[in-house]
Parts: sequence; structure tokens; C-alpha cells
Amino acid sequence: MTEQIFWIIIAAGLVTTLVLRLISKDKRPLRGTVMSLLPGIAALALINLTAPLTGVGLPVSRLSLSASALLGIPGVTAMLIIQALF
Repeated sequence: MTEQIFWIIIAAGLVTTLVLRLISKDKRPLRGTVMSLLPGIAALALINLTAPLTGVGLPVSRLSLSASALLGIPGVTAMLIIQALF
């Protein structure tokens, strides 16, 4: 996947999230969008901070950051399950 296509996909995901927030008539759609991105990124950071203690960690890359931001905690959980299976 080229760099340009990657950034287009990320931008499309963010715009889609923002539009869904606007449609839901949220009083602060941008704030709501940012606040929905933070738990996934925080979960990824927490897993990597506790990796020396638990032995479980996820590589931090553009793909893992994007998945954790757009999909949230379920996305981080899915990445952990996929890593455990393969």
C-alpha cells in the first residue's frame, strides 16, 4: 500500500466519524470525535507500557495506531487476539 493511499484511507475514516457525529446532532462533534479516538490510543500505549511486565505487546506502527484510533478498545483487543493466534 502506498503512502498516499494510506493517508487517504485514514482521512476518510476520520471524516466519516465526524460526519456521523454531525448527523447525530451532537453539540460538540469535533470534541466528541477526538474523545472517541483517545481511549483506543491510550489502550495501545498502556499495553506497550506494561509489556515488560506482562510479556504482551503490540508493535507501534501506522497501521496499529490507525486501528486503535478508529476502532478503539475493540480494535486493540482484536489486534491482541490476532497476535495470539498467529
